[in-house]
Amino acid sequence: MCGPPANGALREFASLPGPFCAPNLRPVSKTAGVRLKALSAGLTDVGRKRSHNEDSYLIDDELQLFVVADGMGGHAGGGTASRIAVETIDKEMRGVRNGATSPFNAETSLQDSPLPDFLRAAVEKACFEIFRAAQEDPRLAGMGTTVITLCVQHQHALFAHVGDSRAYLVRGDLIQQISEDHSLVNEQIKAGMITPDEARHSRYKNIITRSVGFEEEVQVDVMGIMLEPDDTFILCSDGLANLVEDREIRDVIASTELKDAPRKLVDLANERGGDDNITVIVVRAVPA
Repeated sequence: MCGPPANGALREFASLPGPFCAPNLRPVSKTAGVRLKALSAGLTDVGRKRSHNEDSYLIDDELQLFVVADGMGGHAGGGTASRIAVETIDKEMRGVRNGATSPFNAETSLQDSPLPDFLRAAVEKACFEIFRAAQEDPRLAGMGTTVITLCVQHQHALFAHVGDSRAYLVRGDLIQQISEDHSLVNEQIKAGMITPDEARHSRYKNIITRSVGFEEEVQVDVMGIMLEPDDTFILCSDGLANLVEDREIRDVIASTELKDAPRKLVDLANERGGDDNITVIVVRAVPA
């Protein structure tokens, strides 16, 4: 369900399973009809405490498709799960694009866009492929991954999401998290058991309640927003989100060239201890 207005121009909203969530971030767009495209830069880093990197990411400029996946299940399992996720989602969406009637070319309203259903199906296929790989190789038993996916189409930004990797939107001087963490501490926050600040320091902050591939099927949240020129999205694993405040992310985006922003954010997380793998993709909407 989309929530009440927050921070003036932006609305708070949650990514929910089932019906497509299409919140209005502004009542009227002053740039209606402007066709937009995405420019991007990404980086993954092992961090300061881990011996290997279980994160994977995808930048497919042709499809305007971007994915961050944070794997779990040990050295072999986590890295395998995240790699299968990004490869499967890319393959599935390329198949959709190359179909007889490509939804990538559809000129529809945000609410009527067919792409969210295809994004959902691509993540569901990734879940099946990861689960199948784990069944075939005992060394991979129990592996899974988070997934945050963004696809830019004309004036639409469309997302599919599972786990606690995040998507943020920076619009002007405001930043908003637009994915809802599927995590134990987020459930505790919603139940009023702990505060957001207590959640940041909780011993349970790394426990997620939903992942791709741990079971054969998964519930995938889909979301969408109308784009405006210079909207900037940050997709990241929790190795960034747990160590860098939202306002700090916003400040880096405001003061740094797009190509340099992922490195600046990774370096900031490493300066705070770098206790996990860190993956960041920065995507900016510009006139096509």
